[in-house]
Amino acid sequence: MHKSGGRQNMRILHTADLHLDSPFEGLSAGKAALRRGEQRDLLYRLAELASKEQADVVLLAGDLLDSDKAYRETAEDLVRSLSMINAPVFISPGNHDWYSPKCPYAKTRFPENVHIFRKQEMEAVEVEECNAVVYGAAFTGKHSEALTDDFKVPEKNADKLNIMCIHGEYGNRESLYNPVSEEKISVSGLDYLALGHIHKASGLLKAGNTYISWPGCPEGRGFDEAGEKYVSLID
Repeated sequence: MHKSGGRQNMRILHTADLHLDSPFEGLSAGKAALRRGEQRDLLYRLAELASKEQADVVLLAGDLLDSDKAYRETAEDLVRSLSMINAPVFISPGNHDWYSPKCPYAKTRFPENVHIFRKQEMEAVEVEECNAVVYGAAFTGKHSEALTDDFKVPEKNADKLNIMCIHGEYGNRESLYNPVSEEKISVSGLDYLALGHIHKASGLLKAGNTYISWPGCPEGRGFDEAGEKYVSLID
């Protein structure tokens, strides 16, 4: 991130695609329950990392949950772990955990530092202590049309850090999952675009003056997702 005018540096912890409460259908009931418990442990590791690295914001870019249902233990651990983070947390529901009035996000009482994007239209949230704005939107069904094509940073926010957290597929205009256009992002005015959806980490990309990445899934769910897994720390 750059510094100019009224802008200042900030540190972002960005992750996506945890797929909490995956069914693990190939395992026995006992082993599947054990794996789901290990997934929940990841939430506390993220909270510890946010504290250790002094993250200014935490971005969860979709598919935090594997479906529109969640075990009671998962909801409890989610609330407890996110409350341990001493920074604003933003959640953008994706195609697996899309937002509806009956989804776990609607039925769970989250701590005050957590903001969940609930509509399929762009919303802006000020993070005053960082002189930043975080934009985001939610999937409200299993698929989504392009949500970023018409987005441009408002002139009033030009001297701030402008961050977007959203679930979507970059560079594939035929995607059913919020296709994100490199050309459109290059003129958006964003400083950083935090994506989720693809389970393999992208590394840091750039379109125009906008940096872009998706971290992939932080923990594999099967032999097809073996190897090193990551979350992203963006300065």
